[in-house]
Amino acid sequence: MPRFAANLSMMFTEVPFLDRFDAAAQAGFTAVEFLFPYEHPVEAVGERLQRNGLTQALFNLPPGDWNAGEKGFAALPSRFSDLKASLDTALPYAKVTGVKRLHLMAGIANRGERLAIEAFYKSVAWTAEFFAPHGIDVVIEPINARNVPGYFLNDFGFARDLIQELRLPNLKLQFDIYHCQIIHGDVTMRLREMMPIIGHVQIASIPSRNEPDGEELNYPFLFDELDRLGYAGFVGCEYNPRGKTNDGLAWFKPYAGVKP
Repeated sequence: MPRFAANLSMMFTEVPFLDRFDAAAQAGFTAVEFLFPYEHPVEAVGERLQRNGLTQALFNLPPGDWNAGEKGFAALPSRFSDLKASLDTALPYAKVTGVKRLHLMAGIANRGERLAIEAFYKSVAWTAEFFAPHGIDVVIEPINARNVPGYFLNDFGFARDLIQELRLPNLKLQFDIYHCQIIHGDVTMRLREMMPIIGHVQIASIPSRNEPDGEELNYPFLFDELDRLGYAGFVGCEYNPRGKTNDGLAWFKPYAGVKP
């Protein structure tokens, strides 16, 4: 049975961020993920996790100036020093939360430019090697151009090839089913092909990015498929609730309380 992680950047937004840990636990989640913790003291984040007995499934490495539209800088040749500094920023949060996987964002760049490709390979390898001694996986995620126009990593095949070429044991694919369906379709066959390199899965309905309870994809089938494929990682609920978060959790009730 899949192990679901509530995404606290998108769910339970009825309450302040730190209170969302409590809300997720009360709703039956045993794990959480979020985009970025860096606006909050690391001790406060760790305390909320521990108090609620939650597992930290994932969070993102610093993306640069998010409010100005930056979405990471791994593929930006001029920002390698910022990339290295961002790893030092994230490490204390990783240690306190006990997280075992971190998402490295590529940034806005042209994948047709050689220097951008070289920068991305260099940044991915550096980041994976930085976190390897800490027992942490680094995941990279293809993101569709409708949600993030110009995002460098917008192809699952490119991500697969990079991971296979670098051959770093702690480098994995973040397989967001929502993004895969928009970019490529044929989600089930891609899950079957790429399962050996998948380190994290995320879900949302398509096209609305709401609860995974309808629209284009049959999520109960996909959840069973993850079990058939032996996926033992987390499934992050990276969706926008239609209304209050708890009012839209009927889909989750069969899975509530599943332990990490």
